[in-house]
Amino acid sequence: VQLQAFGGGLVQTGGSLGLSCAASGRTVGKVAMGWFRQAPGKEHEFVATISWSSENAYYADSVKGRFTISRDNVKNMVYLQMNSLKPEDTAVYYCAATWRGATSFNPRHYSLWGQGTKVTVSS
Repeated sequence: VQLQAFGGGLVQTGGSLGLSCAASGRTVGKVAMGWFRQAPGKEHEFVATISWSSENAYYADSVKGRFTISRDNVKNMVYLQMNSLKPEDTAVYYCAATWRGATSFNPRHYSLWGQGTKVTVSS
């Protein structure tokens, strides 16, 4: 199974961008999915996570109210809609899967990672 994140790009402050994450190879299974980001010189930062059923979704305080995570299990896709973007949202965004049976904020709980897509928010 591989994850591929795409949809990044350059956007102005206050703009919107939608990221997608596609799972290929075989069905990922009943896993929770997460989005993380990494700015230059910084550690991976939790952004959002969603359970298999989409019943539970959690966000970092820094993006709450601006970002929305969703998924389509039929298409094996996970999405991150980002609105009201700020320069501090600039980072490489990664999608990841965890088989721990529940959502998690901890990147160490995620065993499958996509290669990332770069988001740049200009001021």
